[in-house]
Amino acid sequence: MPISATDLQHPRTQPLVMALLVLLGLLAASGINPYDRVTWAMEVCPIFIAVPVLCASYRRFPLTTLLYVCIFLHALVLMLGGMYTYARVPLGFQIAEAFGLQRNPYDKLGHFFQGFVPALVAREILLRGAYVRGRKMLAFIVVCIVLAISASYEFIEWGAALALGQGADEFLGTQGDPWDTQSDMFSALIGAIVALALCSRLHDRQMRRLGHIQQAD
Repeated sequence: MPISATDLQHPRTQPLVMALLVLLGLLAASGINPYDRVTWAMEVCPIFIAVPVLCASYRRFPLTTLLYVCIFLHALVLMLGGMYTYARVPLGFQIAEAFGLQRNPYDKLGHFFQGFVPALVAREILLRGAYVRGRKMLAFIVVCIVLAISASYEFIEWGAALALGQGADEFLGTQGDPWDTQSDMFSALIGAIVALALCSRLHDRQMRRLGHIQQAD
């Protein structure tokens, strides 16, 4: 069920609604004059999918604040990449200059978030549903799910390359790197590991506070 007037009275809901409005405003702004309209549409497509799902499931399956914040940040990364294309994001050029890199690394930041955020999503679903017991097995399953998502996205890029030909270059953002697919998946793997290493305790506390789990093994 969608968010209702009663839900808005909850102290956590109002900041989330404000964040949603900011997100939608930024999404609209990013689409006003993107570098390439088709690339923008493909890059921000996950936002168009995630926002309705999160709104529709808020009453039945509200997520932790940590996860909502991470999803918001991931959306910003997607919008910036869609607006400029990943190979042309100014922040990426600044990072490349600071570290002496030969290519714009912003796409690797995007794939890092592609591992970081889904790792927390998978972790929350698995813990709340009591589908996995044991911290080591939980971490293993989460990483496997992240790699499966990353591989699926690479299949989407492959399909775009076949369907659009040269028109897919901006979406792929390989910048001439023959190992781009492998490094993309490796970036997602690093993101998943970092998320598990840095956020697991906070994630557990927030789930217990919301009554989603009794304890985390």
